[in-house]
Amino acid sequence: MASRKVRSPTAGIVSTVHRNVGDAVGEGEEIMFVECMKMEIPVAAESAGRLVALHVKPGDSVSEDQILAVIEG
Repeated sequence: MASRKVRSPTAGIVSTVHRNVGDAVGEGEEIMFVECMKMEIPVAAESAGRLVALHVKPGDSVSEDQILAVIEG
């Protein structure tokens, strides 16, 4: 199985996480939001699979291109 890393589109703060490790996700499905300059930016799965790792939680600061999660499938 191929693993795909979900990366932050921008620097900011994780405001909401919608999925848990073990959840199935569809291509384009929102996994979380990153807040940047009072805007919530959705972070979506680029491919379908199972969420095998979450590296952040709400309130965490993230940098652009930081790995947020890993999807396998």
